[in-house]
Amino acid sequence: MFKFSDALLEWFDIHGRHDLPWQVADDPYKVWVSEIMLQQTQVKTVLQYFNRFITRFPTVNDLGMASWDDVAPYWAGLGYYARARNLHKAAGIVARQGHFPKSLAEWIELPGIGPSTGGALMSLGLRQYGVIMDGNVKRVLSRFFAIEDDLSKPMYEREMWKLADELCPVERNHDYTQAIMDLGATICTPKKPLCLYCPMQQHCKAHQQGIEADLPFKKPKKAVPIRSAKVLLIQSQDEWFWLQRPDSGLWGGLWCLPIFDELAALQQQAQTLGLTALPQRVEISHSFTHFTWQLEALCFKASDDQKEHISIELQGQWLSPTAATQLGIPTAMKKLISALESSAVSVP
Repeated sequence: MFKFSDALLEWFDIHGRHDLPWQVADDPYKVWVSEIMLQQTQVKTVLQYFNRFITRFPTVNDLGMASWDDVAPYWAGLGYYARARNLHKAAGIVARQGHFPKSLAEWIELPGIGPSTGGALMSLGLRQYGVIMDGNVKRVLSRFFAIEDDLSKPMYEREMWKLADELCPVERNHDYTQAIMDLGATICTPKKPLCLYCPMQQHCKAHQQGIEADLPFKKPKKAVPIRSAKVLLIQSQDEWFWLQRPDSGLWGGLWCLPIFDELAALQQQAQTLGLTALPQRVEISHSFTHFTWQLEALCFKASDDQKEHISIELQGQWLSPTAATQLGIPTAMKKLISALESSAVSVP
């Protein structure tokens, strides 16, 4: 008789991923960091950040006791910065408590941790029973059972959770958790699933019906709006003027060049500060989940005598692009730096 968990674990033992840097027994901290990084981010991208982050913050105490300004540079570029702020805040709570949560309910009480991440931490972090419901699990189960319902609706999501719980074994729970994620990430992929290599193929209802590519249910995509803004680049010798973004909202806590919604507002600010316009202009496009941002940088020169006044007026810092990058800047700013440097922007 076919048993879902047995077939999955047998496949995992041979074909699963066993060498990820956070797959360490009895280290819930590394699992925690990886789970937060992996939210809406692929493993190959997370691998570029994880080891560097752990080297700088090797324990939950190190992370929890650090300032946000220390943490931000090690997350810059990963996106979805609210994840990092919640991780930092939650690590501070755990550090002050002196121990990790011991139950799913305790994990969920921490900022940024929902039922699925909490289940992963119970299973992979503490090696106790835990059930997850990430995108991989939804995709695997919706195809295996040919579930055509809209899983974003609470009633169908609850049914999916019940199904996941029924399938999830107590024995080797942590291997099963990793296995179902691996199957979704490497075989039962969003596009062009590799059904030929899937251990579930003969019993997969979606494959039997030839509808695996249509599941899980997808809402029609809306056109992504395009927004535009102007970036004020003020140069003085090899330094540019940077502002730290507010803690909440887009790019919270990271350093950016001043951004204006309207050209007139930027020009008014430049005139008020007595800046000298430079001829260079550079445009870049940066995509977020819900919109695409087209940014145009206009360049101005400031004299040494103007620097202090500008710092006081705009409440920012003069930093070289390298120094700003080390403090933590979003990917869009890195794109601007590259574009500006390749266009040979310089102060005459």
